[in-house]
Order: sequence, then C-alpha cells, then structure tokens
Amino acid sequence: MTISSDMEFILRIFVAALLGSAIGLEREYRAKEAGFRTHFLVGLGSALFMVVSQFGFNEVLSHVAHASFDPSRIASQVVTGIGFIGAGTIIFQKHVVRGLTTAAGLWVTSAIGLTAGAGLYLLAVTATLLVLLCLEAMNVMVKRFGTRQIMVTFSSPDRETVRRMLDSLQGADVEIDSYNMKPQEEGERKLLTVTIEMKIRRADYQRHIMDFMHEFNGVSVESIE
Repeated sequence: MTISSDMEFILRIFVAALLGSAIGLEREYRAKEAGFRTHFLVGLGSALFMVVSQFGFNEVLSHVAHASFDPSRIASQVVTGIGFIGAGTIIFQKHVVRGLTTAAGLWVTSAIGLTAGAGLYLLAVTATLLVLLCLEAMNVMVKRFGTRQIMVTFSSPDRETVRRMLDSLQGADVEIDSYNMKPQEEGERKLLTVTIEMKIRRADYQRHIMDFMHEFNGVSVESIE
C-alpha cells in the first residue's frame, strides 16, 4: 500500500461517515430511536468493510499462486449484519409498530457506506440527498394529511358522561378503534375508568386533546399516550 492509496481509503470512510451523519442528524432532530452517532458508525463501518473486502488481502494473495477471491465476500455480510441493528430499533407497543422508518434508514445508510467505500462518491451523495428528501417530504405530508393513533385513559362518574364523550369524539371525525370500560371504587365514590384507542388527524391533534380535557365536567384524564 502506498501513501496515496491510504489517503484514498481515508477519504472513502470519511465521506461515508459524513453522509451517514447527515441522515443521523435528521433522525436525531426527530428524536428517533437511532440518531447521529448510530448512523455515523453504520456509515463508517460499512465503508471500512468495503475497503477491507476489496483491498485488505492483496498482499497475502500476491504470495499465493493461482488464488482468487470474491471482493464482495465481506461487504455482502454487512447487509445481513445491519438487520440485527435495525431490528433493535423496531418496537411493538400497544398494538403499534414503531421504528420501521429508522430501521430502513440504517439499512440504506449501510448501503451508502458501502457505496462510498467502493469510491462511488457521486452515487453515495445522490442517495443521501434522496433519503433526506424522502424523510423531510414525508414528514410534511404526514403532519398535514396523516393520522395519529393515541390512547386516552380517563375516569368518569357515570355512563351518560362517557356516552356523550364518545358521541362528541365521533362528531369531530375522530376514528375510535376500541374502548374498554371498568368500574372502580375510590372510597365511597364509584367511578368508571375508560380506555379509548383512537385515530386523530395530526393537524388537529393538539386541539382535540385540549378540548377532550376541558369540555366535560367531572372527567379526570389519567394518561394520554
């Protein structure tokens, strides 16, 4: 290896880490499961694996007659290995799967790292820009047109109040997926504890929550998730 080739390899892993960081910053800003450091390391590591896979064994092979190798043999394992990291960001919580986009972001970050490690800088930069465009454009569209699933737990003194609350939510174009009502005693008071899973337009999310909390007398909101 020469100094010029070493500098080329350093440039490759530097570019990969930089591009991975760009995606990681976006994920960090959105407070997602995997942020700047994770994407930085995935991009850097993927590029390093690609460089080692392509050039790491040239000296050994030069001393072995009739030897051949597949330069993608190590790099191809990155595709499998990144699945374990991506799986760690996926959470199944209260009937909702979270973290799929972040897992896909880690997967494509590893691909970008491999691309930069192979010296295909323009392709790696273009892919990074497309990823950022997708994430930001979809975030704007989801906020404006998408829905959010929330779960609200509250207590009410009687069934009539619960019925009026459900009618009010349905009249406000809130989609109720399910609700569960259980009687509960607090001293001499008898209350009904109600848990509702609903879908609300993201654009109206805060307004609906505030109305929900203040519109009905005698209703105590215990949790909103």
